[in-house]
Amino acid sequence: MEMNEYQQAALRTAAPKDKPNEVFHLLLGLVGETGEIAEKAKKIVRDKSSDFAQWDVEDLTKELGDTLWYVAVIADYFAIPLDDVAQLNIAKLADRQQRAVLGGSGDNR
Repeated sequence: MEMNEYQQAALRTAAPKDKPNEVFHLLLGLVGETGEIAEKAKKIVRDKSSDFAQWDVEDLTKELGDTLWYVAVIADYFAIPLDDVAQLNIAKLADRQQRAVLGGSGDNR
């Protein structure tokens, strides 16, 4: 599935853009879903000696899908095609790799 195709499919289950506080709702949802992934990772560290081979991959796949849904809908809220998000990110990372600055911090390195 192509990124923009996914975005259009995701929008079929999204609330209307003009719903009051919708962008705030979407941002909180994104944070919540990524928090769920982090919480499950924490439990692997705590309970399974950081053995991430024990992660329930089906569950992780579902949580990553929920996160992707929020990213797709937030991007649409600002009229950004998901393909553009993906392409810009890969170009940014390739540029950093070429300049040997993948490590470190900050978006403008």
